[in-house]
Amino acid sequence: MKWLQRIQHLDTLTFNWCMARRRRERITALSRAVSRTADGWLYLVFFGIYALAQPESGIALAKIAVMAFAVERGIYWVLKNTCRRNRPQEAIDDFTSFIIPSDKFSFPSGHTSAAFLFTVLVASQLPVLMLALLLWSCCVAMSRIFLGVHFPTDTLVGAALGSLVGYWALGGFVL
Repeated sequence: MKWLQRIQHLDTLTFNWCMARRRRERITALSRAVSRTADGWLYLVFFGIYALAQPESGIALAKIAVMAFAVERGIYWVLKNTCRRNRPQEAIDDFTSFIIPSDKFSFPSGHTSAAFLFTVLVASQLPVLMLALLLWSCCVAMSRIFLGVHFPTDTLVGAALGSLVGYWALGGFVL
């Protein structure tokens, strides 16, 4: 599994580059705020408000979202507990993350996966928000790296997982 070692090496180099950025304190503070927007409860608030504002399409989207998030969380959980990749704090000597993660393993990033799933679902109904949502999702992914709880590939796979499940849930393809 030499290719996995190469990926880990590249991931560690990229992660260390991120950790060496100037204005580290500001980046960390901003990352905490951005990461909190993807904790999950705001998704419920959005889908509830949208369902009240646009009953027909909002309720339909909320139903799709419940199903999509159930599928995404299931796949995420299986990957997380099968791959069992150590978080940066455990994998890199003398490194301490800036927050305490909610679980032990790093791969894939659940915050990133959920953010991209949310983006795909909401943009399907409100395409005018696509660019803003995509920017937000990317910021969520970066925040997880800058908080020291994920390697870059954790967030890349999280983005792919959330996007693919969102596309599938909207009828884009059959699993």
